[in-house]
Amino acid sequence: MMIARFQIEARFGHKQGVIDATRKWCREVGVQIGWTEDKLRLLVGAIGAPESAVVLEVTVADLTELDAAWSKLATIESHKQWGRELEPLVVSGSNRWEVFRVV
Repeated sequence: MMIARFQIEARFGHKQGVIDATRKWCREVGVQIGWTEDKLRLLVGAIGAPESAVVLEVTVADLTELDAAWSKLATIESHKQWGRELEPLVVSGSNRWEVFRVV
């Protein structure tokens, strides 16, 4: 099992907007790639992490499953639109993926 973490930094005063947009993405786009609510967890920075950090974690079986989801994601127009709508709310260039193996 693996945990893939997508992290972005919200611009000052826009964290709730990023959280709301990410929840909407989970409901409308995430389910289209098989990322149901039981596979996802949304986190925000508290102690030792930037307060502006918004993190979406997804549990996957392996890298093959993750790659299949990412490949399908690239074909979904509403995902592209979500990115355009999210852009003014986040720090440009702050997005990143990290993948962890569960031991």
